[in-house]
Amino acid sequence: MDIARDLFAFVGRLGIGIIFVAHGLQKLTTMGISGVAQGFETAGIPLPVISAWYNVLVELIGGVLLIIGLALPLVGVLLAINMAGALVFVHLAGGLFLPTGFEYVLALGVAALAIGFNGGRWAVDKLIFGRRAPAGV
Repeated sequence: MDIARDLFAFVGRLGIGIIFVAHGLQKLTTMGISGVAQGFETAGIPLPVISAWYNVLVELIGGVLLIIGLALPLVGVLLAINMAGALVFVHLAGGLFLPTGFEYVLALGVAALAIGFNGGRWAVDKLIFGRRAPAGV
């Protein structure tokens, strides 16, 4: 059972990580930071240039870190914050359903949190930090 749990945690990290890397690369290579910032400004996102850098770097680097399983809790929270921003500033007005709704960013944000706090044993975090002692010990 542990092998299946670790396998599916890895598959989850891989899948969600690939999506984040792809979105970060897409923004960086097709739009550039200035294009992302311009889109963010149009959407009313505060500090559009800083937000654009945060968005691209967190998606790109965070996606890679999800895949390899490094700094998972931090990465999960940062990606969830990123998706919360997308939900509030861009997709909320579109309702729940795609193409303009927030279901996709909600699913990605929640998945990043879940994986960030349960990335399985096949993660670099487990190699570095090993098994943590139970609370109160």
